[in-house]
Amino acid sequence: MLRVAVPNKGSLAEISAEMLYEAGYSGRRDPRDLHYSDLRNGVEFFYLRPRDIATYVGSGALDVGITGRDLLLDSHSEAQEIAELSFGDSTFRFAGPAGQFQDLSDLAGQRVATSYPGLVGTFLAQAGVQSQLVKLDGAVESAVRLGVADAVADVVSTGSTLKKAGLEIFGPVILESTAVLVSRDESIDGISTLMRRLNGVLVAKQFVLMDYDVPKKLLDAACAIAPGIESPTVSPLHDPEWVAVRVMVPRADRNDVMDKLYDLGARAILVSAIHAARL
Repeated sequence: MLRVAVPNKGSLAEISAEMLYEAGYSGRRDPRDLHYSDLRNGVEFFYLRPRDIATYVGSGALDVGITGRDLLLDSHSEAQEIAELSFGDSTFRFAGPAGQFQDLSDLAGQRVATSYPGLVGTFLAQAGVQSQLVKLDGAVESAVRLGVADAVADVVSTGSTLKKAGLEIFGPVILESTAVLVSRDESIDGISTLMRRLNGVLVAKQFVLMDYDVPKKLLDAACAIAPGIESPTVSPLHDPEWVAVRVMVPRADRNDVMDKLYDLGARAILVSAIHAARL
């Protein structure tokens, strides 16, 4: 059976479970369970701390796992990113007391507090900056005020938390992170099926199906507005001057596309959700 590591808590856990369910896999019912066998699909799920998943997969104890890109790079394990899952996005930046730091080089010889010493240490080393890393498990924005560090490296969303602590962002982006699928050997039986199913879920979230009727003479113009993934499906109607069209459209663009098709002359424009896909 394919051995899959899944986050057991935190921001990655809920969406990971939803994606696997949408991909056709069954999972644990009791949140306290650490293991579940999906016999129908030939998969065993192991529910682990997100920070530990890359280590388990990199050691070969498990075949594949879902974790954050930040946690993968921080682990320095032998696991590799094999697919991006496009959720759990985060940005890592440096921050320090207002006006004290301008460039990355200003961190030379300084103490930098972070929960990701592997990730930050590699970034600083590649930039040729030698700093003393102070590892903390969380709330690193308090490290400067309490005298534990001179600067911090942490996840930043709006930056409001850092501002409240008297800190400002400086220097380059350390990492743009997101949820990823990781493995040491993606040729293991079952991984390609898992990847294909998860990709189908991503497509279903990113696209919708659009159906509309349009005069045949306007078909080329309509297809230029919504060309679809490969090509729209065109079917004849009882009225020989009209055709029915079905096409996949990016979810974010659906209302704009509907407006343009209507202005062109299309009618009976309908949008439907996609629950699963294989492209």
